[in-house]
Amino acid sequence: MSDNIVLRCEAINKTFVESTRQTHVLDQINFTVKDNESASIVGVSGSGKSTLLHILAGLDTATKGKVYLCGHDLATLNSKQKAQLRNQHIGFVYQFHHLLDEFSALENTAMPLLLNNKLSVKTITKKASYLLDRLGMLNRASHKPSELSGGERQRVAIARALINDPKLIFMDEPTGNLDSVTAKKIQQLIQELSVDNNRAFVIVTHDINFSKQMNSIWCLEKGYLKNLNEN
Repeated sequence: MSDNIVLRCEAINKTFVESTRQTHVLDQINFTVKDNESASIVGVSGSGKSTLLHILAGLDTATKGKVYLCGHDLATLNSKQKAQLRNQHIGFVYQFHHLLDEFSALENTAMPLLLNNKLSVKTITKKASYLLDRLGMLNRASHKPSELSGGERQRVAIARALINDPKLIFMDEPTGNLDSVTAKKIQQLIQELSVDNNRAFVIVTHDINFSKQMNSIWCLEKGYLKNLNEN
């Protein structure tokens, strides 16, 4: 794989089998992202966007096809190796935040680095504070998820995804629960990180204006992924 390609999938298929019924969700998906590119994936609800995102991130497996993530063939890695790859090189922002209820916003943000245990707690705390500040959440750093609004929890989840300086960040509707002002701040931050920090983004979104700010727009419809920039 070329050094500047962080993600490539080849002929991805996904079929769900329930009793004697088969549902084909993804059909011959081919997709490539380079190290400072941003790509948006749009499509109606239920079209398989989240399923595709999970397969690309190694959180789910394809029925057929290959996924190469940061130079690794995911089919050759076990669950532990996939988790290590994600922790070192990948950020993921879920549609629902998945924060740990017993920890503060600062601790949730810092958690991936704390698990790596390669930096001092002071250094990690400083970095987590910086990210929360950029996302307008530093004044809520000591609050637990139950004390935060939905939009605030999502911003903490985004900070957590950035803490490891990942090469590639997957986002599943990252601005779906945010007000318009905060959503625009998040969009601006994503653009800055993509250009200035050589990070790649793959973002599932229903926000058409947001998707148009990405380098490429892809539409998932009836199992097929189409590059809208080629029209």
